[in-house]
Amino acid sequence: MHTEKHKKAARGENSSDTNITMKLVTVSALLCAMMALTMAVAKSHLVKRSNGCPLGWTRISERCFLFVPTAMSWARAERNCLSMGANLASVHSSSENRMIQSLTAHHGYPETWVGGTDAPEEGIWLWNDGTSFHYSPWCPGEPNNDRNQHCIQMNHGDSKCWDDMGCDRHLPSVCTKKV
Repeated sequence: MHTEKHKKAARGENSSDTNITMKLVTVSALLCAMMALTMAVAKSHLVKRSNGCPLGWTRISERCFLFVPTAMSWARAERNCLSMGANLASVHSSSENRMIQSLTAHHGYPETWVGGTDAPEEGIWLWNDGTSFHYSPWCPGEPNNDRNQHCIQMNHGDSKCWDDMGCDRHLPSVCTKKV
């Protein structure tokens, strides 16, 4: 008499092969699910609302803005913005400056990085996104390049004007990208 075990052995099957196959199928399914979730999370900043901006971003004219409360150096803040398909914010008018400042209001108007720098050449201010640098609401006596200050912080002092600051200082930031 052949037992079920002998029948499976005759067919080249055994319970350990079946168990291994089931485990491989389960692991494969879990890996696929993890990859799908990882890709969804990585692309979550691309989900756009009806205003054309990703969830959590604010539309101002034809750009989307995001206040990032985490304090970072200017370079790390720019890299963080780049990871979201954005740059540190360039500011082109007083109304735009006020609207960007309003994004910081819920956090007490902290000094905040924007995307201006004169690091390549002292006194020649550029926006890191390549747009023209024409508007600049500097505080009185600024920019002064005191101790190699090459990056712009907004919301400085009581008048919430701009100040050049050492780029290694850790501040919150504002990112922007086109709609």
